[in-house]
Amino acid sequence: MKTSETKKYRQYILSALSVLTVSVLCFLIRNEINYRVSALILLLTVSVIAMLFDIFPVLLAAFLSALIWNFLFIEPQFTLEIRSTEDLLMFLSYFFVALLNAVLTFKIRQAERKARDKEEKEQTIKLYNTLLNSLSHELRTPIATILGTVDTLKDSNEKLNPTQRLDLFNDIDIATVRLNRQVENILNMSRIESGILKPKSDWCDMNELINSVIQKIENCNGHQLNYNVDENLPLFKLDIGFTEQILLNLLHNAVQYTPPNSIIAIKISHESENCKIIISDNGNGIPESEHQLIFDKFRRLPESKTGGSGLGLSIVKGFTEAQNGTIFLRNNTPNGTVFTIEIPAETSYINHLKNE
Repeated sequence: MKTSETKKYRQYILSALSVLTVSVLCFLIRNEINYRVSALILLLTVSVIAMLFDIFPVLLAAFLSALIWNFLFIEPQFTLEIRSTEDLLMFLSYFFVALLNAVLTFKIRQAERKARDKEEKEQTIKLYNTLLNSLSHELRTPIATILGTVDTLKDSNEKLNPTQRLDLFNDIDIATVRLNRQVENILNMSRIESGILKPKSDWCDMNELINSVIQKIENCNGHQLNYNVDENLPLFKLDIGFTEQILLNLLHNAVQYTPPNSIIAIKISHESENCKIIISDNGNGIPESEHQLIFDKFRRLPESKTGGSGLGLSIVKGFTEAQNGTIFLRNNTPNGTVFTIEIPAETSYINHLKNE
């Protein structure tokens, strides 16, 4: 409340100072310009103020400029008296035009603000509709699978052989992992948008982390996940949870959106004080026109197969930037995509840590 009042007082003061400053400058060069030109300059000043401030400071500027123009420039000077009928009409016209200009400019600003707010509201509604439509499918499918499988186990448990029970339990496991991933994506996006992401750096063996992430990728559909362990890699000091989520989302996307039996390669290196992560595939690739948009929330490629909420890559970007890192996307040769992530990270080797 106090901040709002202070802002209003500041607008009143700045409006008055602007009119006074321009009036003084016009008065100093009054021999070079006539009082009609001074009126135009003051009107222009009121117009600029109307573009910046609220209505009442603008009305103050209009009223003050009319009085000052009368006092300093209309004969007889330094009085508010107007002897000439022509000058009186000009003064009244000036006062009316100044007020009208102030009100109209303010109304235009109001209309623009309302239009902008409406557009932002429509975009927000569109985004959330997209999210709800996507999540309604992504959440409903695993939930329906879990409920249906549990019902089958309850109703026909005695009729099922061990193999059939194991298959049903596997279906529940897959559906649960899928449901958990969607919920995690929603929670992670909420954390990113709230601005509360605070990385907790710790020493990380990237070889172990990559192997752990690969084990968590389900339904590989014959995809080859290639990673050659580099024993010469140092330990990197970074946020292990963020980095794991980055890898999980990128690999999950690669598995989901490339044709079966595609090759997905993972490479880790230490370059220029950065932990450099490269994940490439030989799939269909991403059109260059989508390279800048693909990291937006809910963004999915046109005609891409169903599945996914469009949050995975935006979370990758958010977790990367939370660690002061950068992410790049380019086309692979001869086809496919290459994601390159560079995260600034302190490095050390196991022998060095043992001596610390």
